[in-house]
Amino acid sequence: MNRPKTWLLLSILAAWVISRFQGAINPYYYDILITIGINIILGVSLNLVTGYTGQFSLGHAGFMSVGAYASAMVTLSVGAHARGESLIFIGALLVGGLSAALAGLLVGGPSLRLKGDYLAIVTLGFAEIIRVVFENVEAVGAARGLSIPVHTTDFFWTFLSVALTIYVVVFLVHSTYGRGFLTVRDDEVAAEAMGINATKYKVLAFVVAAFFAGIAGGLYAHFKQFIHPEGFGYLRSVDIVVIVILGGMGNTPGVIIAAVLLTILPEGLRALGSWSALPEAIRPLIQNRMILYSLLLIALMLLRPQGLFSTGGRLTKWLKRGKGAAA
Repeated sequence: MNRPKTWLLLSILAAWVISRFQGAINPYYYDILITIGINIILGVSLNLVTGYTGQFSLGHAGFMSVGAYASAMVTLSVGAHARGESLIFIGALLVGGLSAALAGLLVGGPSLRLKGDYLAIVTLGFAEIIRVVFENVEAVGAARGLSIPVHTTDFFWTFLSVALTIYVVVFLVHSTYGRGFLTVRDDEVAAEAMGINATKYKVLAFVVAAFFAGIAGGLYAHFKQFIHPEGFGYLRSVDIVVIVILGGMGNTPGVIIAAVLLTILPEGLRALGSWSALPEAIRPLIQNRMILYSLLLIALMLLRPQGLFSTGGRLTKWLKRGKGAAA
């Protein structure tokens, strides 16, 4: 991206224009579009930790839940007013993001001194602790869940957040800090030997990723209008990790495409399962679409372990070739 600010402004403008016509979109497809936006934010933010810094985290859904509950509590505490609804929503999102970032700092400080499987276990444990806490605290609905009476997440706010997330991550990766992220990912021991504080860069990436996960959680809460701790469990974290791995770790465009594909694929299998011309022999497999979805993921991991759109893939090479020709 030679002019990231230009792309950011164009993306925001496009989101605003499309949002003017969101009332004409089928509610089912509109739900999928918003889910795609939330998954892009989650995938791109986790890619900063896993893809660019080389730290394997299984706690991203925990940060998402912190953002969801914190933003929902702000909305419920302040209330929604006709004039200030947008300002309250923005404030709620920021509180959710900052709460998740604080949680990322508290977890990342001690745990990011660990590596590999040990870090994955610690982050997974954190996510489970948060889930259990929300299940037992009456102030946030406990096991009953929490209802949010206002519906403020729309196409514009969702894809504005998507554009800002991509812009910040791309800008950060191509900055001096980004060189530090890549150095730590490639060889942490060599980085430490050169005087680079690896823990500092890992914690920074962790906090930024947690902030945007919190923003995604706030968008999710104010779109679904109901949140429950079970919605932020272990499987949710795995879904986000799968998006990053299939998109190609350290490849932001690939992660964006993977988020879109993995959001649409289960719904496409749902539609295929109701197709009348489907042969009876394979109908049960298609109708149990999550089984087929899992088999497809296993096949992709076996056939393309580096990700669908890795930095050495044909798509990336084609884009680089086109960029060079244009230059």
